[in-house]
Amino acid sequence: MTDMSAHLVLTQIVPLAAKDLDQSKVTPGVLGFVVFAVLAVAVWGLMKSMNRHMGKVDFAEASDVAAAGAAPAGTPAGGTAGK
Repeated sequence: MTDMSAHLVLTQIVPLAAKDLDQSKVTPGVLGFVVFAVLAVAVWGLMKSMNRHMGKVDFAEASDVAAAGAAPAGTPAGGTAGK
């Protein structure tokens, strides 16, 4: 029964709040700007971190001769162990 009375109270209060709101001037306000700025700073920080980590990666591939010489004794030179 309390749900029904709460519903009736809310239906009486909502139209009062809607009269104060100007439908032509709804903006995100300061909170929207703060959330957007925090997201922008977070993306910038993630990109900076990614660039730093990608700079540490060595993309040069070892030659086939060096890779074949470094293979363990039980692995064939072709590198297809277990086939």
